[in-house]
Amino acid sequence: MAKNFAWDSAEIVARADKLMEVASNRYRIVVQIARRAKRCRYEEQENGDGSMLKPVMRAVLEMSDELTEPEILRDHLN
Repeated sequence: MAKNFAWDSAEIVARADKLMEVASNRYRIVVQIARRAKRCRYEEQENGDGSMLKPVMRAVLEMSDELTEPEILRDHLN
């Protein structure tokens, strides 16, 4: 059974590469992605959301959005 994702896998890989380029430490960014994915997974279980994206892919997309849209970060800090 094939799953239809709203995101192209090439775009997700490109965003992950961009995160790796910006990171000062590759290990640290991988750990941050893993933590974010774990949090996403638990949020989906609590809310009962059946997201089509796997937690790791969702974490990469969210973190790359934070790089390109700094106003997201400002909203969380205020």
